[in-house]
Amino acid sequence: MALLITDECINCDVCEPECPNQAISMGPDFYQIDPAKCTECVGHFDEPQCVQVCPVNCIPVNPAFVEDRETLLQKYRRLQVLAVGVSTASS
Repeated sequence: MALLITDECINCDVCEPECPNQAISMGPDFYQIDPAKCTECVGHFDEPQCVQVCPVNCIPVNPAFVEDRETLLQKYRRLQVLAVGVSTASS
C-alpha cells in the first residue's frame, strides 16, 4: 500500500525530508506521495516515517494502491537497484 497525503495537510514541511525513497514532493496545493516510490518505509524502517512526524495525522493508506508487505519489499529492492544504477552512471 502506498500512502496518501490528504487535503488536511498544513504544508509544515516535516514529511518530505523524512522519506527515504524521495516519494514526497510539493504538489499544487499541498504535499503529495508518488505511489511508485512509496514503500511505507518497508526496507528502511519499521513504521512509515512521514506518518510518525505528521502533526495533523493526514497520511492514511492510499486505497487505490493496496500492496502487501512482500510487494512493498520488492518495490524497495527495485528502487535500490535503480538508485545504485543512477549513482554509478553519474560517477
